[in-house]
Amino acid sequence: MHTSFAQAAASISPPSYTNVLMSAATSLPHHTLGESPNSRSIEIGEWYINSTTNPISNAPQCNALQASLRGIPLPEMTFGSNSLELSHKSSGWKYAFGTEEALKGVKNGDLEDGDGGVKVGYADAWLSSRTGPSSEFGMPKTVATKPYDWTYTTLYAGHTEESSAKSIVWRAADPQNTSHSIPLAELTRQDPILFYAEIPLFEDELHDNGASHLLVRIRVMPTCIFILQRFTLRVDNVLFRTFDTRIYHSFASNPPLVVRETSGWEAPYDRVKRFLPKRDDLTPLTDPMWIAKVLTEFPSHVTQKEGAGTGWRGMGTKLEIAVLTK
Repeated sequence: MHTSFAQAAASISPPSYTNVLMSAATSLPHHTLGESPNSRSIEIGEWYINSTTNPISNAPQCNALQASLRGIPLPEMTFGSNSLELSHKSSGWKYAFGTEEALKGVKNGDLEDGDGGVKVGYADAWLSSRTGPSSEFGMPKTVATKPYDWTYTTLYAGHTEESSAKSIVWRAADPQNTSHSIPLAELTRQDPILFYAEIPLFEDELHDNGASHLLVRIRVMPTCIFILQRFTLRVDNVLFRTFDTRIYHSFASNPPLVVRETSGWEAPYDRVKRFLPKRDDLTPLTDPMWIAKVLTEFPSHVTQKEGAGTGWRGMGTKLEIAVLTK
């Protein structure tokens, strides 16, 4: 069963005053924090973790990124230099979340069955506005305009670095093995927070017809590491879509074990809109946390099988593990 919204939100929130007071009275594992103008890091046990946050990519950076993506127009707010990197020293395993790799997960080309394509009346006009000669974010002159998923939907769940140990791979979790799951009780405890970071990767308002964005959060506690990456899509009057990646590691696991859970939900716009607390206040429809709450509280067959009728392959939940052997 996937992690409930309330539990996930509680486990990934920024440090609170209560956490700070508790940390002063609790024996904490040895760790070292580092900070520079654009990055923050923590070294704890076998782990080195670094988060990098920078301003929106400038024109030269966007051109280089666009070329690496074979020419698809970039989201309006592209944080091309942002990343989260994890390195496990003894095994050599390295895992990361980054903007370029995330955008490589966006369908480049004509949409096919399973891609979850959203075709609405203004899609063609939107594409023209982004690729035409008057567009601020138009295509480089050397790259031809190509069809692609204009909603920027991606099933990206992080990636293993090229320099990482090749023998360590993700495999299906054993549903009967309790260590192959994410322990909700541990994540919802009010444990001290040793390290917290929030890293935006991209955001686009879909030409004022909705919104699409991808955000990564990490929380390091005395007993574990927990990461939540969330992709959220709203296409006005059409659908809502969420794709979550959760990474969990217990410092006590032996051999070291990393659990990865990916989950996708989708529902028609009007069906989600019915749950507004106030009918005339549409503000919650722009809140990824509220959207995720509604989608995850539906019966799973509604939002993880039926969805919005797009046939999107991202619906459902998958649980995997990686054993970090030396």
